[in-house]
Amino acid sequence: MAKGIELTTERLNLRPLRLTDADAILAYSSDEEWATFHDAPLNLHWVEQFVARYVLAPWADDPRFSIVLDSEVVGGIGLTIDRKYAHGELAYSLAREHWGKGLVVEAAREVVRWGFEEMELAKIWTRADALNTQSTRVMEKLGMTLEGVLRAQTVVRGERRDEARYGLLRDELIERAS
Repeated sequence: MAKGIELTTERLNLRPLRLTDADAILAYSSDEEWATFHDAPLNLHWVEQFVARYVLAPWADDPRFSIVLDSEVVGGIGLTIDRKYAHGELAYSLAREHWGKGLVVEAAREVVRWGFEEMELAKIWTRADALNTQSTRVMEKLGMTLEGVLRAQTVVRGERRDEARYGLLRDELIERAS
């Protein structure tokens, strides 16, 4: 599959991540409240490496989209594909000034649809800090099921944190649509 897949929703353009997106990512990820659930403050070097890794990654394994609203990069979303099991791990982020507007749910619905229909995935799952209620609400709005909580799974700023894992099966989505 070639790079260059773009998806659109009512309000958003989801286009492949570009090296030039690093500045926008650094700007929104530098927000202290946004960084609450991340282990360390992000810096330009880390963001540039992150962006380069996904720009260079095979699209069929790691498709990453920038979430673009009114020509501005306001977030990112993508899947990490496990071809052996036809699973995709969904990951997303959004600039704090756009929280609570349904943008992540809108973007995620389209990426989930695309993952099931075009990438032929059987399951899409995601994870979040169990204390990150905004993120777990996104998962619930997508129709995902809480599959478990991994106790003390991660460390954020020196503190052990539980991780919630949610999943959605293609068959469940088809069943709900009929």
